[in-house]
Amino acid sequence: MSTLLIRGGRVIDPASSTDATLDLAIRDDRIEAIGKGLSSARVDRVIDAAGKLVVPGLIDPHVHLREPGHEHKETIASGTQAAVVGGFTSVCCMPNTAPALDAPELIRFVYDAAAQTGACRVFPVAAATKGRKGEELAEIELLAQAGAVAISDDGDCIPTAGVMARVFGAVARTGLVFMQHCQDPTLTRGASMHAGEISVRLGLTGWPREAEEIIIERDVRLARASGCRYHVQHISSAGSVEIVRKARAAGARITAEASPHHLILTHEACEHYNTSAKVIPPLREASDRDAIRAGVADGTITVLATDHAPHADFEKSLPFEEAPMGLLGLES
Repeated sequence: MSTLLIRGGRVIDPASSTDATLDLAIRDDRIEAIGKGLSSARVDRVIDAAGKLVVPGLIDPHVHLREPGHEHKETIASGTQAAVVGGFTSVCCMPNTAPALDAPELIRFVYDAAAQTGACRVFPVAAATKGRKGEELAEIELLAQAGAVAISDDGDCIPTAGVMARVFGAVARTGLVFMQHCQDPTLTRGASMHAGEISVRLGLTGWPREAEEIIIERDVRLARASGCRYHVQHISSAGSVEIVRKARAAGARITAEASPHHLILTHEACEHYNTSAKVIPPLREASDRDAIRAGVADGTITVLATDHAPHADFEKSLPFEEAPMGLLGLES
């Protein structure tokens, strides 16, 4: 029998609407009591949590664990260890692996691997199209039956409206949500950072806001027609926030997520060809960052997700235009 007292932390529990400075007593890995001035007698360990948050295990709905196929970047074992360090006890892993998570046996592989080596719960998000090529639909109903918790071609956008409409119809029948990587590929070929004064000065091809906003506007219409639940991943543009705000006000079944780097950083972080700041979608301007913060504050953006996207050091050491997009997020 082990006992633990967490003393004087700010205890936040949305389920019970608790937000107060309290003590937390744990016995045999279960919460035994929450209150003020709990006794430390016969307690094996006391943690002083003054100035810290004490919360239920966090959930990250957008991580890249890279397994199978890209184990030199990350594995389910290493990724979930990072998650626990960051306070996450559940993560949803994206399907842009090799092969893509586009078949029921691959969904089962993730669950089995997580059961064997994972440090926290892992819930796989399945690909919408075969090979994530945006052309032929995967067996979406079978993927749902295998345990996929959502559908997405994350890492790529489904570029054509016809395929997107068919995907929405198939996903709607399962009751799952479709998570969109919002990027019109015809506007972003060769792009490596936000289209602005810094990209011009660095001589880099710019990635315009419209590449994101056009897809969201298209998808809102298609999703409403099908009744499918729709989720905007890693929102980066002030215009995108406004589109989501209006759609939600009109009753659309749409949600959106913001990532820590888009809430904190701007394209100025790319100065001196800093590949650590090369992410997808790109870091934008202060006005975009401030609009995303406002969207979180007013409830337009209801989900925070890290978009944890690790790469090997040797890959991030390449010249800016050649280096892959992505940064670490779970431990933040």
